[in-house]
Amino acid sequence: MTLPMFADDAAMLPKIHPSRKLKARVAATLDARGGDFLSEPVAELELGFDGIQGDFHAGPTRQSGGREPWYPRGTEIRNERQISIVAADELALAAAKMGIDRIEPGWIGANLVIEGIPLLSMLPPRTQLFFEGGVTLRIDGDNAPCRIAGAAIAKNYPEMDETALALAFVPAARRRRGVVAWVEKPGRISAGEAMTARLWEQWIYPAG
Repeated sequence: MTLPMFADDAAMLPKIHPSRKLKARVAATLDARGGDFLSEPVAELELGFDGIQGDFHAGPTRQSGGREPWYPRGTEIRNERQISIVAADELALAAAKMGIDRIEPGWIGANLVIEGIPLLSMLPPRTQLFFEGGVTLRIDGDNAPCRIAGAAIAKNYPEMDETALALAFVPAARRRRGVVAWVEKPGRISAGEAMTARLWEQWIYPAG
């Protein structure tokens, strides 16, 4: 078998960025207990392996939707979207792009607001979030903005065109809508708690 050239020649290997750690803080904790994805601030979150106890997105599995076009809609799949994590600075940028004064984290179903990590939405998959109280979350990837969340935002601006504002959220929040994660080690997360993000080695796969 002939190996690709880069496997024999170190000079052909992609650039590898070393692992590193980032310090941050939990600015707010929220959960969604009202029968839909909208969330409300709470003092703390109780997490099990299924996610946040009583939260709309809790569970070991979920049904596939528009984000998984390779499955028939409604297929039961692993729930890697147990926790929604956002940053206030990114939401402020998205709001400015939409021409509105703010996007509250609860309007788009956020569970955690994190401060201290630049470009939070671009944290790579596999990143681990270690919380001071003992919880560990594992990031699955960025949370692509959708019209449904946009519509929830638009309801808070009745003086504006609801459809146009809902649609505007998608491009405005692209790579600014935060990340989704699942529970690797359960426990309790409190507002104000310190945390550390552990980024693994990163590289761009060169074949293809």
